[in-house]
Amino acid sequence: MGKRIIAQRRGRGGRQYRALKKGKLAPARYPEVSSKLVRGEVHDILHEIGRAAPLAKVKFEKNKFSYIPAITGLKVGAMIELGKGSQLKEGNVLPLSEILEGSIICNIELNQGDGGKLVKAPGGSATLFSHTPSGALVRFSSGKAAIINSNSRASIGRIAGWGRSEKPFLKAGNKHHLMRSKNKTYPKPRGVAMASVNHPFGGGRHQHPGKPTTTSRNAPPGRKVGLVAAKKTGTKRLARAKIEVKR
Repeated sequence: MGKRIIAQRRGRGGRQYRALKKGKLAPARYPEVSSKLVRGEVHDILHEIGRAAPLAKVKFEKNKFSYIPAITGLKVGAMIELGKGSQLKEGNVLPLSEILEGSIICNIELNQGDGGKLVKAPGGSATLFSHTPSGALVRFSSGKAAIINSNSRASIGRIAGWGRSEKPFLKAGNKHHLMRSKNKTYPKPRGVAMASVNHPFGGGRHQHPGKPTTTSRNAPPGRKVGLVAAKKTGTKRLARAKIEVKR
């Protein structure tokens, strides 16, 4: 009888497959929605385990602190404004309806009051393309665009920490600790490189699956590997090949 594959062991939810709680600071989100203009002072710039972008610890009125992804150029002692009527400068947080078209923004709320869900990676930014009757049209760095509620808030500027991925890890242990903090598997061997007792695609004289890589959604945990409930597999490649044959 073979041992359980890693997909089964992770699905069980044991302690060894849970994200670390040690070193976590607080959720990175805007403070609660307020109708008036609120000013805050950057108290400190911090780094959280498992998070690539630095966090700005901002002190607002009544000694309330919030952790917000730091904007490029933000430093300790800087003042930021949050809410309607804020100045259009980097670091300030405004509703999309009050931001000029063509502005560079980040940490965008997907729904009004959720604290910021989009464009929070280091160096990330988006462009407020235009204002429409149905909402603000935002274009992301991937080339995709989305219409977001005009009352949703966003920070002006670019998330700090860009270029972090250019630094090599040099040692496998450093990569292990990063992936461990994010609750991701590392190293992640290929299924065809395993023995047949460890993975459905393992074994054989050559590294090949030996069976279709698409798997049913209702397959048992030990067999649910590969492309689960895939609707398309290689259709674009086949279509291109047919066009070349016709030519």
